[in-house]
Amino acid sequence: MNSTALAWVRGYEFAIIDLEHSGFGYDNLKRMLRYYQAAGVPAIVSTAVGDYDVVARAYDMDADAIQPAKVSSAEEAREMLSHMRYPPQGHRSVAPGIAHDRYRPGDTAAKLRRANRETIFFPKIETCQGIENVEVIAAVKGVSGIWTGHFDLSVDIGIPAEFDHPEFAAAMKRVARACSKQDIALGRIAEKVETGVALNRMGFDFLCYSGDIWLLRNALKASLDTLRAECRKAKRK
Repeated sequence: MNSTALAWVRGYEFAIIDLEHSGFGYDNLKRMLRYYQAAGVPAIVSTAVGDYDVVARAYDMDADAIQPAKVSSAEEAREMLSHMRYPPQGHRSVAPGIAHDRYRPGDTAAKLRRANRETIFFPKIETCQGIENVEVIAAVKGVSGIWTGHFDLSVDIGIPAEFDHPEFAAAMKRVARACSKQDIALGRIAEKVETGVALNRMGFDFLCYSGDIWLLRNALKASLDTLRAECRKAKRK
């Protein structure tokens, strides 16, 4: 569990597969990508690093987008993009006829051009340095949107989980302005519906609602609380 976060805006439009915190390996990832592919749900793979062997391999397994953690500079963003793209825009190794192109034959040059056009990159900003550089990161050609890692960012600021703190609020507004200026998406996880509504008003247009383990926990707790209450009520009769 603890693998995905589900989209809030207009239904289940995408899922995030978390390789950073879940402990999943590549075998798990490849199977999950097939499930989402069969369901017609785009899958964003969240990685702990943006190294070549991580992001290029995830794309070869047919990830729809990559979301590396702790991107803190435009230089890092450009390097990660080069890992994801084929020459001449990058240096991703070419292996046609595997999962990323659904094992189909076809014109290799056309496949490479299409893959480069459709590369989706959501750098995760979750450090003070990333906030300081968010304007130039957002302006990097090929950045599809900015994702904010709110827990890590609050810890790096020195205010763990104090999301109402003025300094944290100022950071969110700065990210929102940077994305609005470049006309790119701005994303974050919303643990509650009320949080999602507030974020959307702030400019977040790419929201994930909760995650599988948390949804299961909350649903189970609500059902058990109701069951216990009804059982106690029955005993008193």
